[in-house]
Amino acid sequence: MRLEFKIPARGLIGFRNQFLTDTKGNGVMNHVYAGYDYYKGPIPGRTRGSLVAFENGETCAYGIGNCQERGIMYIVPGQNVYQGEVIGENSREDDMDVNPCKKKHVSNMRASGSDDAIRLIPPIFFSLEQALEHINDDELVEVTPKNIRMRKRVLDRVERGRMRGRAKNAAVADK
Repeated sequence: MRLEFKIPARGLIGFRNQFLTDTKGNGVMNHVYAGYDYYKGPIPGRTRGSLVAFENGETCAYGIGNCQERGIMYIVPGQNVYQGEVIGENSREDDMDVNPCKKKHVSNMRASGSDDAIRLIPPIFFSLEQALEHINDDELVEVTPKNIRMRKRVLDRVERGRMRGRAKNAAVADK
């Protein structure tokens, strides 16, 4: 079967991975530049929000265990994170600030059943193309020799909250 489409180049970002997944690796995709055309509107992106670290430090299993209840994780225990780094995908539409560095409170008291082993779901790791496909408008991809990370454009969570409030007020004022 052969299908031909005329689509904008910006619509191809991240499409190859989705195409190979949909065709179970059997599809062949070619593209040729056809020329400039008028803007046809936005291309829909991700509908879920991000889980964002609000503290600098080294992650631990206890903190990640609490975070994974809220969505899909991209980090492992022992990994260094910083404030504003995207560490997971929220199960809801909005972004949520979480603390993957939270350590378990140590006490001298014993309780049966309270020291259950923490079961972590294996995280998702992204290639550069997958990270570029995955980010929202307010996020950036950070590439270093050791890591490919996603982060918020504004790292400070208080400032991000102010910007969200301003955007909400502007949307209400436009109506």
